[in-house]
Amino acid sequence: MKVVSVVGARPQFVKLKPMVDALEHAGAEHLIIHTGQHYDANMSDVFFSGLGLPDPDVNLAVGSGSQAEQTGEILIKIERVIAEAQPDWVLVYGDTNSTLAAALAAVKIGAPLAHVEAGLRSRNRQMPEEINRVLTDHASDLLFAPTELAMDNLNLEGLGAKSFLVGDVMADLVQGAETFDFGAQMNAAGISLSPDYVVATIHRPSNTDSRERLKAIVSALAQIDSHVVLVAHPRLKSEANRHGVKLDLESVQVIEPLPYLTMLRLVGDARGLVTDSGGLQKEAFLLGVACTTIRTETEWPETLVGGMNVLNHDLHDLGEVTRRAVTTPFGAPFGGGHAASKIVDILLKSRNAVSV
Repeated sequence: MKVVSVVGARPQFVKLKPMVDALEHAGAEHLIIHTGQHYDANMSDVFFSGLGLPDPDVNLAVGSGSQAEQTGEILIKIERVIAEAQPDWVLVYGDTNSTLAAALAAVKIGAPLAHVEAGLRSRNRQMPEEINRVLTDHASDLLFAPTELAMDNLNLEGLGAKSFLVGDVMADLVQGAETFDFGAQMNAAGISLSPDYVVATIHRPSNTDSRERLKAIVSALAQIDSHVVLVAHPRLKSEANRHGVKLDLESVQVIEPLPYLTMLRLVGDARGLVTDSGGLQKEAFLLGVACTTIRTETEWPETLVGGMNVLNHDLHDLGEVTRRAVTTPFGAPFGGGHAASKIVDILLKSRNAVSV
C-alpha cells in the first residue's frame, strides 16, 4: 500500500507522527508532502526534529498569503505531485488550508482520499477552519472520527456510511510524553519557571487582527496573579508589532514556540492554560489541566465536561478562572491511544473497495 500524507502546519505535524509509526509498522510505502504553510523554523523544523519525523519527501514552500492565495497555490502545486505518486490513499489531517487544497486536488484527479480528524464542528462559519473541515469531509472517501460526537456530526450530514470511529491520533502521542526530559529542554532554552505558572497561546485572527482586542487579551493575561508563559506564535508577534502592542507586560514572559513534547510537558505541569487553539484544548484535557478558551465556541465540546475547559471570550476574571478546580472526567472520549493503527487497518481493507 502506498500512502501520501499532506501536512503544512504545527497541528498536522503532531498528527502525522503516530501515522508515520503505524504505516511503517504495516510495511506501507509512505510519501510525506509538506506544503510549507508553516514555513517558520520554530513552527515547522522544530516539530519534525523534536518528534523524530523523517524529512518531508516534497516541500512545496508555499509560505504565507491570504486564505485564497495560500489555498490556491497549494492546490496548483500539489496536483502534479499527487498525480505522479499514484497513491492508494491520500491522507489529509485536521482543518487547515493545506487540508482543503490537498483534498480538492486529490478528488479532482481521482486519487482516493481519507480525512484524519473528521467530523469536528464549531458551528462558526466565520472561522476558515470550519469551512475547510466541512468541505474536506464531504469530499473524502473515508472519514476517521476521533470521538462519538464527531461521528454524530458525520451521521447528521449523511456521511455515516464512509465514517469510522477510531479515536484521536493525538491521544496516541500524548501517552508517551511523561517520560520526556522536560527539565533539560527548559534549561537548554534558558527558561525558568515559577512553581505556580500559567501557559498562554494566542494566534487566531479574531483575537489578533484588532488592536483593541489583542491589547485587551494581553492586559487580562498581565492581571493573572502568577507567572504567565506566553508561547508566541509568529502570527501573534507579527500582529503585536503591527499594532504596537507590548506582549511582555507585568509577569508575562514571552517565549518562542517549543518542540511538541516540550510544549506538552510545559502545559502538563502548569496551573492552567489560556488559549484559542483547538489542539491545545484537547491536549490540556488529556493531561488533566484546566483550560480557559478565549473563544465563543469549541470544536471539542468533549473537553467541557467537568469544567476541564471553559469558554471565556469576554476575558472575565482570568486569574480566578485559571485557579478553578477541575474534575478529571470518567472514560476516554478520545480513545485508548491506538487510533493510528486502527486507521491503517481500515486503509488496508478499503483500498480496493472505495465507494465515492
